Amino acid sequence: METKISKLVITLTVIGIISAIALSFVYQWTTPYIEKHQAEAQKKAINAVLPQAEEVKEVEKEGQTFYEGYDSNGNRIGVAMNASGPGYQNVIELMIGVNINADKIYAIKILSHEETPGLGARINGDEFKSNFVDKEFGDYDVVKRQAKTEMEVEAIAGATISSKSVTSIVENAVKQIESAYGGGA
Repeated sequence: METKISKLVITLTVIGIISAIALSFVYQWTTPYIEKHQAEAQKKAINAVLPQAEEVKEVEKEGQTFYEGYDSNGNRIGVAMNASGPGYQNVIELMIGVNINADKIYAIKILSHEETPGLGARINGDEFKSNFVDKEFGDYDVVKRQAKTEMEVEAIAGATISSKSVTSIVENAVKQIESAYGGGA
């Protein structure tokens, strides 16, 4: 009886060791590809929210990473940053690009979310994201009708929580950028 248990323990230990070695090899082999893909996705997101930028520099201020966009003459035309916050289902991550000289948002790009397909997932649609294009900095009201003022954001029908979540993330990101850059600088 003891020899059967010993053989079983030895067999399971060998299988565990071989599995751990194989998993470690696969992790080391795939990590560079994953990092390359993430860097490309990051670059695309920055280009989407700072489309006029010819060059982008990564800058750290107040413990936060920002991406400063420059035109062909070396003039800073905008700043982008990653921002995240709670959504209806889970965390929503987005990239925001702003013109800090004009106190306006260039655009936002949703990077990841787990909102309800067909409802909250529509935060990734151009119709919703257009709510923020060229929007002045400030506190926004999410409304369940067509936005009538600059400070209103039209909610997605049936997904008010997701709409409010994105709006809150955008407001907080703008405040962080203003804090780091002084607003209108």
